[in-house]
Amino acid sequence: MKTITVFTTTYNRAYCLHILYNCLLRQTSQDFLWLVVDDGSTDNTKELVQSWIDEGKIEIKYHWKPNGGMHTGHNAAYALIDTELNVCIDSDDYMPDDAIEKIIMLWRRDGSEKYAGLIGLDATVKGAIIGTEFPAGLKECTHTELQPRYGVICDKKLVHRTEVVKKYPPYPEFEGEKFVPLYLTILVDKDYPLLCYNEVFCIADYQDDGSTINIFSQYFKNPKGFSYSRIIEMTYVPFTWIKFKACIHYVATSIISKNWKFLQESPRKLCTFFAIPFGIVLYFYLLSKRNKQRDISKRYVR
Repeated sequence: MKTITVFTTTYNRAYCLHILYNCLLRQTSQDFLWLVVDDGSTDNTKELVQSWIDEGKIEIKYHWKPNGGMHTGHNAAYALIDTELNVCIDSDDYMPDDAIEKIIMLWRRDGSEKYAGLIGLDATVKGAIIGTEFPAGLKECTHTELQPRYGVICDKKLVHRTEVVKKYPPYPEFEGEKFVPLYLTILVDKDYPLLCYNEVFCIADYQDDGSTINIFSQYFKNPKGFSYSRIIEMTYVPFTWIKFKACIHYVATSIISKNWKFLQESPRKLCTFFAIPFGIVLYFYLLSKRNKQRDISKRYVR
């Protein structure tokens, strides 16, 4: 059995998926399996991945599911993965040629059942580190601690022990919605730290159709998913100011979903009560940003 699964949840990304495939071909260690979770693509993703399976150059598993959003793709992946480690590489991202070798070497050297896995850096396609590196001498931490305790900002790449991620419930699915922020790390942080490395595990190339760029529209399309993730933050994040920020966002997304029982349903009722004025302001801010985003999109289409 391979040591690590690289899993990719994808939807209509056949036009760029070859970049990730080619980077996997170049890996200096082949001790990995590539799991492609197709979230109901309507392009030629299935045929493309099958052609790569037929080539037999690397081990690939393909899983098709009805379109349900990225979080449901993660649910499917975690149910299928049986290797010791796993890492999510998005369909518009790729890895340095020595990433698999480096991850396995670091884990074999430093890893144990004490840890949830490893956390490394993301870089741009031009080689610049995204955000900040880990402080010198920091050997372990939780993902939640990175910004408030150590001043580490922006995306980082997580490599999890599969045994750990399988302990937690799958992401919920809300009727009519297709996005829930990936809060799994918050749950894992309650029980395990991560090993930290100033090594690039992932090269990120954000696309115009990605969830990061379209975040303001996502709030209005998936308010229940956002509200649920804020409840997770309120419940488990150990930093008071982050809890209050989560309350503000919870109020705003509850207004979007017209959930007028939000105060009753909040796990931090008093904090949520004081967050209401700020949540109303945030709601109108998100509304204005969403409308501006729409106007830009219309002009681009024309």
